[in-house]
Amino acid sequence: MNTARTPGIPSRRPLGEALAEGTVLLDGGLSNQLEAQGCDLSDALWSARLLADAPQQIEAAHTAYARAGAQVLITASYQATFEGFGRRGIGRARAAGLIAVSVESARRAGAVTGRDHWVAASIGPYGAMLADGSEYRGRYGLTVRELERFHRPRAETLAEAGPDVLALETVPDIDEAEALLRVVEGLGVPVWLSYSVADGRTRAGQPLEDAFGLVAGNDRVVAVGVNCCDPADADRAVVAAAATGKPVVVYPNSGERWDATARRWTGSSTFAAGRVRDWQRAGARLIGGCCRVGPREIEELAGRVGLPEG
Repeated sequence: MNTARTPGIPSRRPLGEALAEGTVLLDGGLSNQLEAQGCDLSDALWSARLLADAPQQIEAAHTAYARAGAQVLITASYQATFEGFGRRGIGRARAAGLIAVSVESARRAGAVTGRDHWVAASIGPYGAMLADGSEYRGRYGLTVRELERFHRPRAETLAEAGPDVLALETVPDIDEAEALLRVVEGLGVPVWLSYSVADGRTRAGQPLEDAFGLVAGNDRVVAVGVNCCDPADADRAVVAAAATGKPVVVYPNSGERWDATARRWTGSSTFAAGRVRDWQRAGARLIGGCCRVGPREIEELAGRVGLPEG
């Protein structure tokens, strides 16, 4: 297993062991916290732009979640790709350094509380690099092998930076999940796999039973579930994910809707901390929030899941 760590940061027990003992709390949406700090995320690189332009803002956002009680901090690498940085004139060597900075920033932020914490290196879907919303549709017209070629360099770079887990997140379809699981074989870092879902299916329309069943027998996968979806869709998906026998990861959006044309959120939040008990009873062990779920909601979740002090 890859045991590399940021200098001065001690090793910790594996996340899988913690999940076997009880609930572990994730953070919330990084982008909304960055916007609350006054950051402009209108660039195609989204939050990844700040790895180059204002890394202190990334660390400050992570710190806000750590102080709210989050035990797992998800890095700002969701949209950080060699291709995306290349369009900004950033070469591969510097891009690799910026991707590594995403892990280092989360590690430093987690250390400020003195509590156990884990860093999850985010590997977003191919569609995130396109910055056109296609990660919520999937079916990009690429083969599994082509998706492997796209994801491998970033996954290897993130693994070398020493995270505790790789977060294969917001995955829209089974083909991309298969590609990602192939890529992480042999990297020496455990992973979780979380799909973005709607109406009881993946965003590409596949049955959840088939999607979650992809991890059967894969010991590298420490949790499977959903993220970046409506809380009501998460309710149903947790039950389906639990049928795998693995701990379930669940971190939905606020329930508001993104209007891609107007580039703004609409509707009202339906994210309620009270849902956490139902999720836990159904098998969820790794719980948090995604877009538009902030430190206040994570602090409320921390009070609900009965996390240990210190």
